[in-house]
Amino acid sequence: MAVSVKKPSRIARNSSLWWMYLPALLFVCFFIVYPFLNGIRISFTNWNGFSQTFDYVGLRQYTRLLTDPDTWTIVRNTLIYGIGSTLFQNIIGLGYALLLNQSIKFKSITRTIIYLPVIISPLIMGYIWYFFFSYQGGALNDVLLALGLDRVNILGNVDINIWIIVFVNTFQFVGVAMIIYLAGLQSISRDFYEAANIDGASAFQKFKNITLPLLMPSITINIVINIIGGLKLFDVIISLTGGGPGNSSQSMSTFMYDLYFTKEDAGYAATQGVLMMVIILILSLLALIYFKRKEVEA
Repeated sequence: MAVSVKKPSRIARNSSLWWMYLPALLFVCFFIVYPFLNGIRISFTNWNGFSQTFDYVGLRQYTRLLTDPDTWTIVRNTLIYGIGSTLFQNIIGLGYALLLNQSIKFKSITRTIIYLPVIISPLIMGYIWYFFFSYQGGALNDVLLALGLDRVNILGNVDINIWIIVFVNTFQFVGVAMIIYLAGLQSISRDFYEAANIDGASAFQKFKNITLPLLMPSITINIVINIIGGLKLFDVIISLTGGGPGNSSQSMSTFMYDLYFTKEDAGYAATQGVLMMVIILILSLLALIYFKRKEVEA
């Protein structure tokens, strides 16, 4: 006699899946959602970061944020770090990927060399470049002195040090963009290029009409990752300039750190954190929506 086995219902299967999601959801709630909501709560207080007591001050910290001239300097710096790093990492990373996707010698070694800085701590990378650009004893200035030229204070120049930070961040993480673009290029069928060759298309036409549209998923990933990473930039700034001179090279991350641990102004630091979250959310969502639409068009 055949024994019938009752299959679990769809609701029961979905219920078991939710139990599997539960540990991850609890982790996200405990380490991300709760600190985020608590940060918003603190932004309405005058807490110093250490005291057991504090007062709620309403919107006073937000009024202070809007009237603080340092805020807009730091927001400008943060946007330069985010947008500048994104632009350079994607242009250079795509160039590397296009080159290393060809049949050339030593391309595996070259890929490894380009990717190697990614595995180094950003703080350590910042110190490596600090000893290159440093005014006193830096490698660059030692070379200039050996050539009979005057030393240059690049890290102390408020018009240049921001772009030095963008350069170092790009140098370190361009390998990530390269790897993502390489994966995208290797997923494009060669049939498209063979058909284009038969039609007599030039190299630029093939790049514009085949490579670029079919790389849109990789471009989307790189743009969003780079924007978020650049807007949160912290370690490289600390090791290269410490946010100085003054607040000229501060990002919102380093400014919050300074407010909390140096000035014991946790309430205002939390307010800056809320502003930073809003900026990151808006820019990353706009980039995601825009490039996702380009994927559909492609």
